[in-house]
Formats: sequence, structure tokens, C-alpha cells
Amino acid sequence: MEKSPFWHSQTDQEVLQACDTSMQGLTLDEAAKRLAQYGPNRLPQAPQKSALMRFLLQFHNILIYVLLAAGAVTAFLGHFVDTMVILAVVVANAIIGYIQEGKAQSALEAIKQMLSPHAAVIRAGQRHTIDGEAVVVGDIVLLEAGDKVP
Repeated sequence: MEKSPFWHSQTDQEVLQACDTSMQGLTLDEAAKRLAQYGPNRLPQAPQKSALMRFLLQFHNILIYVLLAAGAVTAFLGHFVDTMVILAVVVANAIIGYIQEGKAQSALEAIKQMLSPHAAVIRAGQRHTIDGEAVVVGDIVLLEAGDKVP
């Protein structure tokens, strides 16, 4: 029978061997070494947009394009008061959108900090509760009903 590359279809001994660990878990020194080698257990962060880019992206909307076209038409027709009103609405919309997006981004970061997951692992034969980012390859993770997989 050919070995499957999928973890769920392998025996526990095959998985332990592939991860170079045992049912006693990693030693504390080995876990620290693997954390230094592989880095923290977290997804890479998406690059943050600069403040200028966030502001300019407020103008990237079909309705804003329609308003800008209307402003250009009114300027061409010589109705400069109407043009100024339309442009003021577009700029006000961009400023409000920029502020709201900044607040939403701050709130999302605060929520991420509050929800930092913890994991129960076996290391050196003992149960430890660690930060989810400290889980490394070879840790024996203990899951209970309602737990999130770190």
C-alpha cells in the first residue's frame, strides 16, 4: 500500500516519525530551537496601505467617476458653482471614507489582539498552555470540544 501524503490518512506513529517527535512531545529546548528555525505560527500579514494610498483609493468608485464626469460637464458648460459643489461632495466623501476606513482598521487590529489564540500542547510529557504563535512542528496539540485549531 502506497503512503498517502495526507496527514489524516496516516497512522499516529507515521505522523510522529514525520514530525520527528514522540507521544511525550518535544523537549522545551527542542521547541525553542524549532521556533527559532521555523518562526512563529502565524499567517503572513498583508502589506499595509500607506495613508496616501488609502485616501486615493476613496476615489476608485464608479459613482465617484460619474460625479467627476458630471463636474467636468458642468465646468465645460460654464456652471462653475455647480462644478465646485460637485467637487466638494466628492472630496467630502473621500475624507469621510478615509476616516471610517482608518477607524475600522484600528478596530480590527484591537479585535485581533483580544482574540489571540492559546493552545494546549504536550511538551516533555507535561501539558502546557502556550500562545498559538508558539506552536511548532512536532508539538502534540490537545484539542477539546469548541477549541480552535492553532
